[in-house]
Amino acid sequence: MRPVATVAIVLIATVMGTQFPAWGQVVAPNPNVPITSRGPLTPLGWYGFGSIACAAVSPMIGTIVLGREMTLSKVNRMALSCFLGPVGWLLGPLLFPDPVVTATPPPPENPPPRGPRQARGRHIDIPPRGVTAFVPNEILFEVEDGTLGPYLNVVARRLQLALLETQSFTLTGRTLQRWRIDGRNSVRTTLRGILPFSRIAAAQPNFLYKFGQAQPPAAAGSASQSEPSAAQYVVPKLHLVEAHRITNGDDVLVAVIDSKIDSSHPDLAGVIADQYDALGTPAPAHMHGTGMAGAIAAHSRLIGVAPKVKLLAVRAFSGDKDSAQGTTFNILKGLDWAASKNARIVNMSFAGPADPMFRDMLAKAHGRGIVLIAAVGNAGPRSPPLYPAADPDVIGVTATDAEDRLLPQANRGPQVAVAAPGVQVLEPAPEGGYQITTGTSVAAAHASGVAALLLARDPKLTPDEVRHDLIGSARAIPGAKRDVGAGVIDALAAVNSGKK
Repeated sequence: MRPVATVAIVLIATVMGTQFPAWGQVVAPNPNVPITSRGPLTPLGWYGFGSIACAAVSPMIGTIVLGREMTLSKVNRMALSCFLGPVGWLLGPLLFPDPVVTATPPPPENPPPRGPRQARGRHIDIPPRGVTAFVPNEILFEVEDGTLGPYLNVVARRLQLALLETQSFTLTGRTLQRWRIDGRNSVRTTLRGILPFSRIAAAQPNFLYKFGQAQPPAAAGSASQSEPSAAQYVVPKLHLVEAHRITNGDDVLVAVIDSKIDSSHPDLAGVIADQYDALGTPAPAHMHGTGMAGAIAAHSRLIGVAPKVKLLAVRAFSGDKDSAQGTTFNILKGLDWAASKNARIVNMSFAGPADPMFRDMLAKAHGRGIVLIAAVGNAGPRSPPLYPAADPDVIGVTATDAEDRLLPQANRGPQVAVAAPGVQVLEPAPEGGYQITTGTSVAAAHASGVAALLLARDPKLTPDEVRHDLIGSARAIPGAKRDVGAGVIDALAAVNSGKK
């Protein structure tokens, strides 16, 4: 617009020069020369002066109104309209047409092979700053069908990645890849770097999950070891003796996704139907996995909730004692395997962040008729909801003590469906021992046992019907619904409420 303003100033000066005296000249007055004065400005002068002023000012006004600088062709058309009026409106588009802009595609920075490209449905999950529960140097992603090796080589080179493993999942029909970040980029930066690669349909961190234990398990004392059943307040609390007169959960397949279970423990003898190790590395039996299995199926010195079920032991967690962790990728492998073995119930005594890939598999498992039960977690009443318990297809379980008081460390919220005994509970431990454990972990295992009794009573129950029966038969206790859910589960009331 600067050239137009310059031309306008020159035209104004020219018109004024033709209409007014040369005031800029300084000469001595000559008394012998008569002084004459010019008349008023002629109509032509007013027309020229007004047109030039219009041409100079109107682009400025247009820029203010539009909120952006006007193009040169629009400025020229506006100036022509100021000089010629309506005639300028007609001639302007012909003399000063808008330029034709041709989009030039950028040079191919990524030289992927040609093929079908997914324009919609991509999900690149970049966690917010507050979320840190993921493997710091790994990401997971899914590529479109037909994506060839050269494309992935470009991705790996640009983002400094190394492929660790690829796994196809039957339950979801997806093939996921686990990559290691070899450069200095963070997980978030690497996920942002994936955005331009349109053949990557989904990407996210490899999230971490921890067990729902409020405190490390403690070895049971000698008195408990000599007569462990005396310390089992769970038995009368859930009316297990009476419920077992009706059903013991005979042959219901319950998958326990956890740490390694001691299958040689006397209280678990004969209940392990099959085992799967998602990590594929040697490891000793772990306190947590052994304890959760015992809460469901103990049948020697202890009384489990469903002592005649068959367990599918899935090792997806590794680490010592309470420091054990599981990753998205290993949990997905375990859940997919459990579904392939026709598990009716999956016990998940762990908690962690929201996880899109995990959520997708949970939805598919629920659709297959698998009952999903999880611990709500022990991060405290101010914690945001933890997963998988907060997933709508999962039954979230909190923990109470022998007096029906809520575990103070338990998470709260609408994800709490029911409560179950989970404070100072006696359970099996590796190498034939016993332990005292506290947390929403063991509470979830007790709920899984009651669900097994329901399915043994009526194998046709759907996951939603099992949820309905657990909630409907729970015994009300003091506390808000977001704290204790519908109340404490009751095995006898549940099996009596189920379909006959």
